[in-house]
Amino acid sequence: MIYTVTFNPSLDYIVDVSEFKTGVVNRTTGEKIFPGGKGINVSMVLKNLGSQSTALGFTAGFTGNEIERLLEEKGVDTDFISVSDGVSRINVKLRSDEETEINGQGPRISEDNINELYSKLDKLDENDVLVLAGSIPDVMPSSMYMDIMKYLSGKNIKIVVDATKNLLTNVLSYGPFLIKPNNHELGEIFGVEIKDKDDVIKYAKKLQEQGARNVLVSMAGDGAVLVTEDAQEFKAEAPKGELKNSVGAGDSMVAGFVYGYLKTNDYKQAFMYGVCTGSASAFSEELATKAEVDALLDRSKKIF
Repeated sequence: MIYTVTFNPSLDYIVDVSEFKTGVVNRTTGEKIFPGGKGINVSMVLKNLGSQSTALGFTAGFTGNEIERLLEEKGVDTDFISVSDGVSRINVKLRSDEETEINGQGPRISEDNINELYSKLDKLDENDVLVLAGSIPDVMPSSMYMDIMKYLSGKNIKIVVDATKNLLTNVLSYGPFLIKPNNHELGEIFGVEIKDKDDVIKYAKKLQEQGARNVLVSMAGDGAVLVTEDAQEFKAEAPKGELKNSVGAGDSMVAGFVYGYLKTNDYKQAFMYGVCTGSASAFSEELATKAEVDALLDRSKKIF
């Protein structure tokens, strides 16, 4: 079974406004509401690809209820922990001449809530995959990802981490199965400018030296790189297409990689699925469907 954890899920409210102006009433020309959060995105894309997962995390209030309802509507299994203090956040993305985002805070997560999450994680075994993705709310320990990996060490669970800065580097010594920084985050970790795929490989290997088993690096329009635990190196150019939506593309890459690896047990195939799933989401108004991914795989084989 695949489990995803989203510590601060959201309702993503996306509105289109022609020529937005401050200080006056603006009328929307389009509106969409989605359940949001990096782990949730991974679960939704896995479902689109035909693979079931269980979304874990914390929800609260009427917005939390709506997040769960929307995920149930999409066929995604959930096992969220209900938090009594506060409400799940609403993130607003305003699309006009420029894009503006306003992200909510989320509920207050207590130590008892965190202990309840650990109780759920106790059920995982070596046949399971756990995806830890996204930021940690300020009310939680900044060492949360590391604490979870330490707690689960010795159970041989495949843990995937998609996070930034210390959230990522602190888990390396516990041997995550996969990490997925982007090229800018990779450069930030080492205080360097990443100029090309050779630089990506060089610094991805440094992350392996610190404990990561496989390192998948997304490079937006410049493609992606994978360095594997069995010393394979893969580079891919970005598939061609019209960028419509960058939200969730990185999460889709993670979902595609996990799906591809569990399906084939082959890192090259997993890499292909990851790149094409991430790109398919970028080329779509919503998260990638299996048909969109399969079509992109068929016409993009030469980039691998």
